[in-house]
Amino acid sequence: MNYPCFEPFKEIFACSTEREGGVSEGLYKSLNLCDYVEDEPHNVERNRAIFCKQHGIERENLIFPRQTHGNRIQIIDDKFLAQSETKQTAALYGIDGLITNVRQICIGVNTADCVPILLFDPINAVIAAVHAGWRGTLAKIAQKATLLMHEQYGTNISELIVSIGPSISVANYSVGQELYDNFKAADFPVATLFKLSDNRLYLDLWEANRWQLKQIGVADKNIYVSGICTYAHSDRFFSARRLGTLSGRTASCIMLK
Repeated sequence: MNYPCFEPFKEIFACSTEREGGVSEGLYKSLNLCDYVEDEPHNVERNRAIFCKQHGIERENLIFPRQTHGNRIQIIDDKFLAQSETKQTAALYGIDGLITNVRQICIGVNTADCVPILLFDPINAVIAAVHAGWRGTLAKIAQKATLLMHEQYGTNISELIVSIGPSISVANYSVGQELYDNFKAADFPVATLFKLSDNRLYLDLWEANRWQLKQIGVADKNIYVSGICTYAHSDRFFSARRLGTLSGRTASCIMLK
């Protein structure tokens, strides 16, 4: 799927993959681009080649981090790209967000119910891709990426364009009391973010990420929420709660053309 918020900007390619169109099988069927969920490596590589050919991306320019539900962010600059593949792979381990201003480099994150967030600074031509599950959301990784774009590239936060992609909705994301306590301790507006239904708590990750972005000056009108629940639409998008953690992942990618 494409993002309407980026369509006015012809220099941007951005999308979230859907399940169809690849070669993987079973719970990874079929367009899984993630290489650390025990899918067959040759199928993942073929899927990445299919994706790159479809969107005019050089295969070596497609970069994903090895996510670990933290809030570490890696800048993809000329210095990073000059490193060997081995060093790049090592630098991408434990990373849940990428930022770049290098054209033709497609950065992305892999999710299956967690929130993918794509950011674009149209003034300075800087992009970011962020993975925000509940841990990353609690650690305010979206805020961290935004502030890093400001510090490193001069991004005017109020001009930032942000998409919150397909991920689990509040209606399907039941959580325990400990998450409520953790978010409350971190000064999130828990009365707004948590819903109580049938004696169960439900967490709104979309609003939690939108709230933290607005707190540092991102304009509400510039934050696009896809509104697509991966759990409810697991026929189109991978859902770990539906399929288990050893299943495919949706890739959300962004590139400066």
